[in-house]
Amino acid sequence: MAGTARGTVEIPLRDTDEVIELDLDQLPEGDEVLSILKQENAPLNIWLTLGLEYYKQNKVDDFVKIFGSWQTDAHLNYQGNEKDQMTALDTLAAYYVQQARKEKNKDAKKELFTQATLLYTMADKIIMYDQNHLLGRACFCLLEGDKMDQADAQFNFVLNQSPNNIPALLGKACISFNKKDYRGALAYYKKALRTNPGCPAAVRLGMGHCFNKQDKARLAFQRALELDPTCIGAIVGLAILELNSKAADAIRIGVQLLSRAYTIDSGNPMVLNHLANHFFFKKDYTKVQHLALHAFHGTENEAIQAESCYQLARAFHVQGDFDQAFQYYYQATQFASVAFVLPHFGLGQMYIQRGDADNASQCFEKVLKSQPGNYETMKILGSLYATSKDDSKRDIAKSHLQKVVEQFPDDVEAWIELAQILEITDVQAALSAYGTATRILKEKVQADVPPEILNNVGALHYRLGNLQEAKKYYEASLERSKAEAKHDETYYSAISVTSSYNLARLHEANCSYDKAEKLYKDVLREHPNYVDCYLRLGCMARDRGQIYEASDWFKEALQINQDHPDAWSLIGNLHLAKQEWGPGQKKFERILKQPTTKDDTYSLLALGNVWLQTLYQPTRDKEKEKRHQDRALAMYKQVLRNDGRNLYAANGIGAIMAMKGYIREARDVFSQVREATADMKDVWLNLAHIYVEQRQYISAIQMYENCIKKFFKHHSTEVLTYLARAYFKAGKLRECRHTLLKARRVAPNDTLILYNIAVVLERIAMAVLKDEKSNLKTVSGAVAELGTAQRYFHYLSKSGDRMRFDLQQAALEARQCSDLLSQAQYHLQRARRQDEEDRLIRQKHEQERQALKQKHLQEQIAKREEVEQRSKALMEKRAQFIEKTKNLLIVPDMPEEKPRSGGGKRGRRPKTGEILSDSGSEMEEEGGEKKPKKKRKKRRGSMSGDEDDQGQRSKKRRQREGGPRKRKGDAGSKRRQKMVAEEPAGKFKSKAFLSSSESDSDDDKLKIAEDEDASARSSGSDKEERTEEPSKQQSRSRIRKILSDSDSDSGSGGDSPSPQKRAKRQLSDSDSDAPAPKQRGRRQISDSDSDAGEQSPKQQRSRRKISDSESEGGSPNRQSGQESGNEDEHRSEAGSEAGSGGGSAKGSEREASEAGSDGGGHSDGGGGNESGQESGNERGSEAEDSD
Repeated sequence: MAGTARGTVEIPLRDTDEVIELDLDQLPEGDEVLSILKQENAPLNIWLTLGLEYYKQNKVDDFVKIFGSWQTDAHLNYQGNEKDQMTALDTLAAYYVQQARKEKNKDAKKELFTQATLLYTMADKIIMYDQNHLLGRACFCLLEGDKMDQADAQFNFVLNQSPNNIPALLGKACISFNKKDYRGALAYYKKALRTNPGCPAAVRLGMGHCFNKQDKARLAFQRALELDPTCIGAIVGLAILELNSKAADAIRIGVQLLSRAYTIDSGNPMVLNHLANHFFFKKDYTKVQHLALHAFHGTENEAIQAESCYQLARAFHVQGDFDQAFQYYYQATQFASVAFVLPHFGLGQMYIQRGDADNASQCFEKVLKSQPGNYETMKILGSLYATSKDDSKRDIAKSHLQKVVEQFPDDVEAWIELAQILEITDVQAALSAYGTATRILKEKVQADVPPEILNNVGALHYRLGNLQEAKKYYEASLERSKAEAKHDETYYSAISVTSSYNLARLHEANCSYDKAEKLYKDVLREHPNYVDCYLRLGCMARDRGQIYEASDWFKEALQINQDHPDAWSLIGNLHLAKQEWGPGQKKFERILKQPTTKDDTYSLLALGNVWLQTLYQPTRDKEKEKRHQDRALAMYKQVLRNDGRNLYAANGIGAIMAMKGYIREARDVFSQVREATADMKDVWLNLAHIYVEQRQYISAIQMYENCIKKFFKHHSTEVLTYLARAYFKAGKLRECRHTLLKARRVAPNDTLILYNIAVVLERIAMAVLKDEKSNLKTVSGAVAELGTAQRYFHYLSKSGDRMRFDLQQAALEARQCSDLLSQAQYHLQRARRQDEEDRLIRQKHEQERQALKQKHLQEQIAKREEVEQRSKALMEKRAQFIEKTKNLLIVPDMPEEKPRSGGGKRGRRPKTGEILSDSGSEMEEEGGEKKPKKKRKKRRGSMSGDEDDQGQRSKKRRQREGGPRKRKGDAGSKRRQKMVAEEPAGKFKSKAFLSSSESDSDDDKLKIAEDEDASARSSGSDKEERTEEPSKQQSRSRIRKILSDSDSDSGSGGDSPSPQKRAKRQLSDSDSDAPAPKQRGRRQISDSDSDAGEQSPKQQRSRRKISDSESEGGSPNRQSGQESGNEDEHRSEAGSEAGSGGGSAKGSEREASEAGSDGGGHSDGGGGNESGQESGNERGSEAEDSD
């Protein structure tokens, strides 16, 4: 065993008890010590002690020799040798790891890592879960970079065994920091600091980097400097905090701190890079290059190397050395992390300088991915993608520029870039963007609008059809170009030429060809090589029909540029217009032979159209036709391969498919093309052709008509011919003829149209002649049209165009028309005969119609005359009746009879045998008031037998009551008497109306209804007796007088009538309308009836009613009297003539009808039997007594 003392090491000698004592302060050479250790087979712990002492004395080689030789010569047979073996392996491995961290050579570093890995693996086999071993292994994995998860697991294992293990806590903090879990890293640093408050300054430095708040970070860095004044990390951290504040004093302090750090460690790459950045802004590019290059070579950290390369690159960039800048930018992108995007931004600028837009856009896309809202990057990408041919990239450019102008609305360049992108897709939006740019220039920049913008705005107005606005902007652009020419004559002269050319195009569109030609020639005078002017002059000549002059202008353009594709294309189109397919084909093939225009889309389409056009030529060679179809299809496919959205190529493929018989597939192709654009007339026509082939003629006709309306301001003979063909196939021959006549008015010399007209006329005539129902006019017109068709065919058979139709067929059609004309006489005779028959039938029908009309007219006249005669007769009868009844309305004064003292019978007849009619018997003066009677319900159609029964019942009721019932007089009787008294004495005429009753068909008798106040005219005197002349009494017309209750009131003067008078009262319908026992049939006198005396005489007369049936005479039987009584009651109630007047009238009518021409009293009947009088009196008294 070897013993150790303080400052000495004892090496035991083999097989003896002696030892060799070595002073640690004065160690001999390493080789000598190593030989002693090997020779004496010293224990391993002595090897470790001596090796570590050599390492402490900075004798690293001796340390490595001792730690590398113990495995074969050291004595291991003692307790605890396994831990010493693990310590020896881990210590040597840690040394290799440290050396590898400092090594700049990658191969040497890799070799050191390999040796360390081998040593750690050997240690694992001895003691795997030792904390020191695991910590060393974890630090090694952490240093390698790609084994961070393995290191984290080992640190976690150590912390589970020892939660306060400081190396493990610092390792976990480092892992969390690299994972950007700054909060977690800060927690581990704080735990380590609480465990050991005397931790080195590096712990405070780590905490400063983890703090989110700059104040706390500043405190941490300052504390680290207090603990270690030479802590470079803390000095640099404080310097960055000062520089980022951007204050002059702070920047000065930051630079001083960097200088202090440079003084402490002039080779620290972090310090060198920050100093280089400071001198870049000081524009001291030499120092920048020196410091950055020194930093690049002084570190192996790729992030620091990327920073150094970036500083070098932008120093060369600003000095104009783009090659060196490109080299260092590119190298910086290789070392930079994903978050460090500044080298990519600079590299993109270098690619733009080299004209490599694709690589430049890739660089800026990386920048934008890391910084999505970066203003400069979006603006540059928008400019790069704006010139791209890819539509998707142009959309991206538009999106980027729109975001730019949203963030910075006053960015003129962004508005101009956006307008240039929108020129292709949205002209109106492009104009708006240009307008915004010009407004910003005028209002905020206070600058004139450049002529380029004015020219572009004019071109956009030209595209929109605003020719006047376009002219204004073109002229303004020319003026600005002339004004700016003094600054840069070459540049602004070119802009002036462009504006002049555009102005000439404007004059050409306005049909001002003279002005346009003058401007084109003026441009050529100043710039003879301006090819577009030659081409426009040629096009103008071509439009005028001067084909050879146009060809000369195109050849002039070819003399300037032999391979100009537009010139060759225009010459080829001249050949195709003249149907010179071969020469035209050669011109387009020549364009495709040139390397620069080998994929020229226009030329490929033109060749496809040439092969397609040959298919329309009549040929019997099927193989040739198939070959031409395949060639045309190949051309169209090549166009689609170059431009997948070319609609003309797709339309051509659809035409080829239709020719091959794939109608449905062709229709699908045409439909897709039409959905893509509605401004292509060819696809409309092709769809209409497909409809014709599918026998959908109505759809085809609509498609042709819509195409004409949409695309043709004037009639096109070609399209009109297509439309006529559709009409012809649909069987609409007259519409077909009308359409062909339109086409002939456009092209009167076109023999094909004339041939088609002749065919249609022939078909129309044949259809008319075959129709047996055709009239003479139609047949005559058909014969005339047939003659016209025959003349047309005869002319065409001799002077027709052989290339467009067969002349022999025209001659054959002419002979067929002649044959039809020879047969036309039969059809004419048949039509003439049928027309004559139709004429006779129409004539007969007209006569019958006239006769029937005359008959109806006569019947109407007869009816009208009959109505007039009837009306006249009625008027005469009314006049006669009025004349006859003038004297009947005067009521004679009747002597007042004193009432009997006894209560005898009221219905007894007077001894004289006269029939009395007392109209005022229903009102009694007693008490001065009038009791109104209830209205009794009407019953129509009551029988006379019921009246007799009712009369008997009335007699018995009166007998039971034992006497008359007194009534109170009306409260206004005095006023009525006064009014009647004031009326002059004399005769009064009744104001009667003629009306027909509801039962005119049963009873045509006239009825007379007098006013309630008729008796009031006697002014209080007794009732006058009317005497009738014998002639009147003998006439058929029986006149009955009806007196109302109000008459009796005014005539009685308030005196109560005698029982004799009450017995004589007569009511019309007291019994006839109430056959039922419960319906008492009594009429009550209402207040309105009692007040009738207050009405004026004129109103009283207006209430009198005269019926038509009375003028014709009364019926001698009781039924007629009963019906008239009912009708009088109905009229009196309907005309607000309530009361008992109807009852009195009925009583008098009953007496008149039964007594005959008795001539007594006031009855109108002239006579009758006694029983009739009694029944009338009984009903009158019954009506009075009923309550």
